[in-house]
Amino acid sequence: MMKNATAAAMNLGTHLTDFLGHVERSLEKTLVDEAGAAVEPGRVDTLMGAARHLVMGGGSKRARPLLVRLFADAVKSPEAPLVDIAVAAELIHSASLLHDDVVDAGMFRRGRPTVNARWGNIVAVMTGDMLLSTALGKLALIDPRLTQDAIKLVIEMTRAAIAEVEARADLALPLDRLRFIAEGKTGALFGWCGQAAAKLSTNPAAGERFEAFGRRLGVAFQIADDVRDLTGTDEGKPQYADVQSKTPSLPILLAAQRDDALRRKLKDAWAFSAMTPDRVKELGGIIQNSGAIEIAIERMNQEISAAIDALGPYATAQGGAELVGWARKLGENIRPRGSVA
Repeated sequence: MMKNATAAAMNLGTHLTDFLGHVERSLEKTLVDEAGAAVEPGRVDTLMGAARHLVMGGGSKRARPLLVRLFADAVKSPEAPLVDIAVAAELIHSASLLHDDVVDAGMFRRGRPTVNARWGNIVAVMTGDMLLSTALGKLALIDPRLTQDAIKLVIEMTRAAIAEVEARADLALPLDRLRFIAEGKTGALFGWCGQAAAKLSTNPAAGERFEAFGRRLGVAFQIADDVRDLTGTDEGKPQYADVQSKTPSLPILLAAQRDDALRRKLKDAWAFSAMTPDRVKELGGIIQNSGAIEIAIERMNQEISAAIDALGPYATAQGGAELVGWARKLGENIRPRGSVA
């Protein structure tokens, strides 16, 4: 079985590692058995092969299944449906990655070729659609309310994704618009994990707190990714990938606001369809040394603090305390080795 990166990083207790093991086995079964009857003997199931390549290929942190379990612990949700809810969350996340890689023409994810790089855009899009449908089908068997919430979630994630496309190469992008994108693409699903756990326990007040925590945490999560991109501490993608793809991340926007000369250089570079590696490295180095990373980290810490405050009394409950600990770990290892905070 694949070693779970989140479990290893957080040194999780037995009940959490056991839960993630159940999720892993359920994912394996879902991505092998459910379409098996529809495939002619001897033929390759292209969609399932592509799905397994992404979902089971290694490198996934299984952050969303872990959130489901921790939120559920905090409100003592019924055990029976949790694995299926966690699997649905992972499938929705994976579908969004498949679609993102098509939109971005991404060639690598988690250090491996993307589905679109290996099978092409058609397979990647249809695999994403299949995973979304599979997730919704699982939720419909548990509680129709979960399905309705998940449909709203996918709509929000899709709107955030198109907003990100529209923001490409826009150095004048307002920071609140950037936050809207981060919350929609990442925070909304984190929040849904909390809402789903609370619905099982019929605790709407907890659901509101969990959703607020998840949305704030998702924004912080995205800022941490933005910083790792510049510091080269994201093992899953090359350093300065956001500069290369003309993605106006928070540190890039902050650096452009602080330095008019850098802003002009970025604008000129992004006007061309491609940049040389040396040009990307030059611009990335200027951004990295502009002081923008420190401001971005401060904003990330503000989001983390607000997320923890949103938990209220659940911050010290079983599950809630682990959520707080995980949130505080986001800022670790996002600077290059040897740097001073």
